[in-house]
Amino acid sequence: MSGFAIAGWGKALPERVVTSTELAERFGVDEHWVVSRCGIQERRAVDPGQTTASLAVDAGRAALARAGLTGADIAHLIVATATPEQPSPATSAFVHHDLGIAGGAMDVNSECAGFVYGLVAAMGILRMDRRPILLIGSDTHTLTANPADRDLSILVGDGAAAVVLVPGPEDPVLAWNLGADGSCADALKVQAGGSRMPTTPETVAQGLHFAQIKGNEIYLNAVRYTVRTVRETLESAKVAPAEVDHVIPHQANIRIINSVMQHSGLRPESLITNLDRYGNTASASIPLALTEALEADRIRAGELVLLAGFGAGMTWGSVLMRWGGAT
Repeated sequence: MSGFAIAGWGKALPERVVTSTELAERFGVDEHWVVSRCGIQERRAVDPGQTTASLAVDAGRAALARAGLTGADIAHLIVATATPEQPSPATSAFVHHDLGIAGGAMDVNSECAGFVYGLVAAMGILRMDRRPILLIGSDTHTLTANPADRDLSILVGDGAAAVVLVPGPEDPVLAWNLGADGSCADALKVQAGGSRMPTTPETVAQGLHFAQIKGNEIYLNAVRYTVRTVRETLESAKVAPAEVDHVIPHQANIRIINSVMQHSGLRPESLITNLDRYGNTASASIPLALTEALEADRIRAGELVLLAGFGAGMTWGSVLMRWGGAT
């Protein structure tokens, strides 16, 4: 009796839409260049007063309502985020309070692979404590992107999505895989604000509190490591790529997604993406696409669903599930 089911899901998106037309005008480039470079037509950006925690609360509340539960029913809260509410305490503390969570709370920062890491952590906790878990991915990377940084600004968007895991008789997970390569930590980073480089007037003047990205390095490693984790998970489950019904990758960049699909042998028609409408929402991107697919009734009981992500660090991970449990 170590199984579980996803009993609820929900999402939260800022109302403010930032189109690629708007960004093209800001940076003095052609709109078609922006879209062809990343596959993103528009993305959402928080308004003043909206934060990583407030989006997480809205998404969590929606997921709880769908599951027919309240915060008092939740034994553990996990918030995956790389853009925390503040350095301390963890973002989950704010979400815990606003949702009235009864049990424990913790953050997972594995960047854009955070939801997959959080899901694996939740599965492990459920084996020891058979009570509901609320898992949320929430990020506001538009606040960490330097407004003058064209390459990063066209990629990122804000959002949150959540799922509720409840104990069940069947284990829907056929296999999972997590990995990391800390030697790539310099490829995407926010240098200032931590113990290595505390915030000072000088770091702010140099813009070191903004995210910095080495695009080519991220691209090459993202494809390499995501293909690797997908292969290892499918091999562990003894499932051929062509058998996967739905692939929900981290919504980073359409060129990365297409390359991963091609090199993994996954069927193009199995891809679920909303990248064109939301951009790269980091920890929220996989649950956001999953939530929308469920709302559209695209995923049916018994179908194989593959979640795969990568993030700064670098981190990566994948989970293969038979939706609704074994059939």
